[in-house]
Amino acid sequence: MDILNKMKAYVEVVDAGGYSPAARKIGRSKALLSKYVRELEDELGTLLINRTTRQFSLTEAGRLYYESSLEIIGRIDDINESVRLAGKGVGGRLRVTAPRSMGGSRPILPLIEFARAYPDIDLDIHLDDRVVDLVEERYDVAIRAGQMGDSSLIARRIAQNSTRICASPSFLEKHGTPRTPKDLASLPCIIDTNIRGRNSWPLVDENGGALSQPVNGVIEINDPEICKQAALEGLGIALLPMFVISGELESGQLVPLLEEHMPPATGMYVVYAHRRHVPAKVRVFVDFMAEHFKKNCPQD
Repeated sequence: MDILNKMKAYVEVVDAGGYSPAARKIGRSKALLSKYVRELEDELGTLLINRTTRQFSLTEAGRLYYESSLEIIGRIDDINESVRLAGKGVGGRLRVTAPRSMGGSRPILPLIEFARAYPDIDLDIHLDDRVVDLVEERYDVAIRAGQMGDSSLIARRIAQNSTRICASPSFLEKHGTPRTPKDLASLPCIIDTNIRGRNSWPLVDENGGALSQPVNGVIEINDPEICKQAALEGLGIALLPMFVISGELESGQLVPLLEEHMPPATGMYVVYAHRRHVPAKVRVFVDFMAEHFKKNCPQD
């Protein structure tokens, strides 16, 4: 067996956290994967995986070899893709991670349009509100909102990301309209648990200073689309991303509240790993998302 295939087998074992889960994932036997790793260790003259306890762990050399293997395999995949697709368009499997708030019909639309525009790209979308490690978890690209803190990644700003407090007309008719942030404390609120602070909404005071306003949740949901539906049903006041509720605000199904107390917009970004050779499938995805949001979402 050649060194590249052994290297790929080793990466699969590390990614899966053991021989058995790796064997189940790729359809190879545990004994065969163990044999490949032993052969690698024999050729390198050092242990890659500790076998002294039941817990799976890498040696220092094993961690270095894993990280180097990822770079080499990724580079070879990029070269193969470029050669294979030369003159044939763009294709391959593209793994994308995005926040759950993009799961609604309107937010997910650009991803659907991308799939239609590039039928040779197999789009694998994972909606998850945690910040995943793109390299460690083998994602090609991420869509993220807020402040970008990892300088090892390339982040291209594609849109502004703002929030609005809103409620249905029926709710406001029954409970009244809040005039100040403090009024929120005495009104039933719908809590999107993805928002930092959850029961304490980030606002600004009359002087533009940061204000953390406590609210009482009548219902807590970890999905902004369902929070929106609860607000439409008149269950309470919600704080939601603008791109989730823009249509309902425009139609009057939801009414914006306390707009002068909303904090400045942050950004929405397409993020990918810093690599010398960016795969064509990543480049076209980043460009497509940037163009879509430029046409359909106002920038500040």
